[in-house]
Amino acid sequence: MKIIDLTHSIENNMTVYPGDPQPQNKIVSTVAEDGYKETEIHIYSHNGTHMDSPNHIFEDGISLDKIDVINFVGTAALIDCSSLGEGGIITYDFIEKNKEAIDSSEFIVFRTNWSKYWNTDKYLDKYPIISDEVLDFITTSKKKGIGFDTISVDPIDTSVFANHHKILQNNILIFENLTNLDQIDSKTFIFSALPLKFENSDGAPVRAIAMLD
Repeated sequence: MKIIDLTHSIENNMTVYPGDPQPQNKIVSTVAEDGYKETEIHIYSHNGTHMDSPNHIFEDGISLDKIDVINFVGTAALIDCSSLGEGGIITYDFIEKNKEAIDSSEFIVFRTNWSKYWNTDKYLDKYPIISDEVLDFITTSKKKGIGFDTISVDPIDTSVFANHHKILQNNILIFENLTNLDQIDSKTFIFSALPLKFENSDGAPVRAIAMLD
């Protein structure tokens, strides 16, 4: 079995959503001085490669710690949208071209290759976004979740987060800031993204992987 890491490392000075503070990893004990190493970690729940739960948008939405772990693992269809450039729109044509793989999968993962701009200003500007038609398909798809190698399912300049609302109100999980999707050489794979479990979690960093035969 081949396993591909789809996760950005959480580092000081890494890319974060505009307005969020950056993670702070501080070594508080060392082997030389204390006999062991320990790190104090300060992160926001949506730093790095992470998962959004309905509780992220809706006060009465279910939080990640109350979601059965079976919803974090399953078959995924990889949708190659890497032909799109700045300001690109993921249209329904991409769904139609991959309908067989999508119908047989529990997750949909959109590959735009935007992760190559991680830790640059460009990562936060004019990344590809799904069309309204694709959004409507997702909200009725009964999938466990959808994933992107971009920072958000909504445009960066939004103030209403309409796509988040429509997807999460259907209890479909959202995975953002995936990476290394270009290393997956199959239209389908096993997707696993296990979130940090903390009480009433609106979202959480995940260690996302792809498993291929």
